[in-house]
Amino acid sequence: MSRIGKKPIFIPKNVYIKIINDEIIVKGTLGILNQKFKNINLKITDDHLFIRRKENSKISKSLHGLYRVLINNMIIGVSIGFEKKLELIGIGYKAVFIDKYILSLSLGFSHDIFIQVPKEIIIKIQSTKGNNTIIILSSYNKQLLGIFSAKIRSFRKPEPYKGKGVRYFGEEVRRKTGKSV
Repeated sequence: MSRIGKKPIFIPKNVYIKIINDEIIVKGTLGILNQKFKNINLKITDDHLFIRRKENSKISKSLHGLYRVLINNMIIGVSIGFEKKLELIGIGYKAVFIDKYILSLSLGFSHDIFIQVPKEIIIKIQSTKGNNTIIILSSYNKQLLGIFSAKIRSFRKPEPYKGKGVRYFGEEVRRKTGKSV
């Protein structure tokens, strides 16, 4: 048995779970998420959800813990939500909203980068004079949030000599020494 898969998932009072055939639908105050699953049985008792394998095949064993974590993230997402912070480090690096769902990034290129923001993601930009610009991304969908923040970071990854670029808040970048004269 998977150690992670054996753990029961706590269901808060404001979260409603519906299981239809091979799909679970989780509804909370922040939104609705659904996930298809296979080779597992779901059982709800009072305020806990238990996940059990239907068979002991290699595929079932590998998916047991994965589905438990995915369902747990769905429950946390629709009740509390997730947040990621990105920091723009560099002179002239900035982020601006052009429209409700279009983000403009100035990252030292000859042109600005325009990104279509998914409607599930809420973005706040903190820009104070003398400090780096911080982009705060929040959503109830952890998977979409991770993909979108990685996409923003991929436009200008932190470089090792000056440390300029887009990095996650609190991320340490290993610095290299430049040429010695």
